[in-house]
Amino acid sequence: MTARILVAGIGNIFLGDDGFGSEVLRHAEIPQDGSQVRIIDYGIRGMHLAYDLLEGWDTLVLVDAVPSRGNPGALHVFQADHDWWSDPTTLDAHNMDPASVFANLRALGGTPPYTVVVGCEAGSVEEGMGLSEPVAKAVPRAARAVEDIVAALRTTSAPEAIREEC
Repeated sequence: MTARILVAGIGNIFLGDDGFGSEVLRHAEIPQDGSQVRIIDYGIRGMHLAYDLLEGWDTLVLVDAVPSRGNPGALHVFQADHDWWSDPTTLDAHNMDPASVFANLRALGGTPPYTVVVGCEAGSVEEGMGLSEPVAKAVPRAARAVEDIVAALRTTSAPEAIREEC
């Protein structure tokens, strides 16, 4: 049986590099099959994502900007730690960060699926549209990473280890 996969781009396109997830989904070439694979740009609609996760997805591929560790544009691919990201103090229906999404999901009675994060270190999340140069250069690599992850998940019934760096 093939895993049901939800690919979710998140972030605010009006805050510079925070729009990374949306931009990656615009470039990724992933065949959609509504019952098995769905690709959605959630933008800042965190509660919508939480409700969609109640539909019983086996895997969530979350594409987002991540805080910089000094290397804007660096890509990181990792399995989410739901215990760390599901702090009940982060319950907020208007917030989009993963911690709030997973806290809202748990409040709704759901359980987060196996989650792979494709994240890019942000250079700037100041008000303004458009990605910084290093983050924009990372978009094609991130799109390929998402394509590869979805392709691998389509051929296996259980998620396998995900590499930490691209």
